[in-house]
Amino acid sequence: MRDRFPLLVVGGLLVTAVLGTWLVRGAARGGFADTLSTWRAQPDGARGLFLLLEESGLPVVRRTADFQILQKGTGAPVLLAVEVEDAREDDPDQTALATGREEGLEDEDVPRHGFNRLHVPELREKETEKLLEHVKAGNTLVYVPWGSRENPLLDALGVKLFKADTSLPMRTLVPPLSSPYTLGVARVEAKVQAYLKLPAEGAVPVLEDEALHMTAAAVVPYGAGKVLVVGAPELAMNEALARADNAQFWLSALSALGPGPYEFDEHHHGFTNERSVVDFARRYGLHFAVAQLLLGLCLWAVALKRFGRPRAPPESMRVGATDALFAMSRLYREGRHHGFAASLITRGLTQELALHAGLPAHAPAKSVAEGLAARGRQDLANGLKAVVRNAETVSGENELKQLATRAAVLRQRIHPSGRAPRALAASTPEES
Repeated sequence: MRDRFPLLVVGGLLVTAVLGTWLVRGAARGGFADTLSTWRAQPDGARGLFLLLEESGLPVVRRTADFQILQKGTGAPVLLAVEVEDAREDDPDQTALATGREEGLEDEDVPRHGFNRLHVPELREKETEKLLEHVKAGNTLVYVPWGSRENPLLDALGVKLFKADTSLPMRTLVPPLSSPYTLGVARVEAKVQAYLKLPAEGAVPVLEDEALHMTAAAVVPYGAGKVLVVGAPELAMNEALARADNAQFWLSALSALGPGPYEFDEHHHGFTNERSVVDFARRYGLHFAVAQLLLGLCLWAVALKRFGRPRAPPESMRVGATDALFAMSRLYREGRHHGFAASLITRGLTQELALHAGLPAHAPAKSVAEGLAARGRQDLANGLKAVVRNAETVSGENELKQLATRAAVLRQRIHPSGRAPRALAASTPEES
């Protein structure tokens, strides 16, 4: 126990450290989540926006699955600072002039927290196509890009981004015209990352810079649906909701977009939902899930089965077992432990026959013999009595060999098949 005490101390310290880490992370109230994640309660999170919409009666949910499969009834996806695959910088000089020298193009990257930079996925090409098809069918989408990089999603909408000067102070944004998207909104205050160049027809400017008269948010039609594009991601952060009419803007804009529900994308913030058998059954039907489960069980059963002739044990195992057997026999011979060896043989035979007599393995030989006789196996009962009686008189190696032979013959008679062994005929009269 003294040798294990340091291990117990080290194990206890590790458990304490792990539990303490979990406690600290739980007390961080969502600090482990990514930027603009609705789980993050820090100033750069979007938990406040989610709770604001929820408490105001708008239907909101968190989506932890990707967009490769969009079922019927899917509401309006909300993409907050989600990076899109194949994003590009068409005019690097524009970004370099609008940002500080120490930042440059790195200002276009979404700031990650902890290990999120390793496992946060981008919006894949197939997901972009599915989202556009979803909007084209008459649904809505809310897209708040980070930075000013162009990407396939903006290209399909016909929207181009212009990098805002980061040296400018916080901007005041006002509605350029009266619309349901800005009902009750007089002014909005937020830092703008990119201004929008809208397509020639159909787009509705929602917010513009009061001093520069450049569009910061707009509703762009696409097919039978529409997309709300906002170039100020800070507008959705927790710290910005208390300024001016920022909170009212989100309530009015989302209420005018449609009934929802608004699905805030958390999959591309690191909260992935692996597909399971339950999800497969919910999507395609229970019978397909059961068939998949049965197929898996069949493959598992086939993997456990080995075909062909039995393989011989390795040479080292056979030699080792033989050497151990010879060494043990030599110890018994040199020490003249014939009586002890005879008692071991008797004990093993009694335990094996006890199972066929319906008795526990530790039952005495006399009780086992009576149980065998009661079950109609008088031959086994007599043989057990003879082995027990002969074991008491074993005093040499030859007598021990004869006792072992009789015990082996008696074991063969437990499940008789064909003619009785020849050694059975040479047994004593007491055994028959």
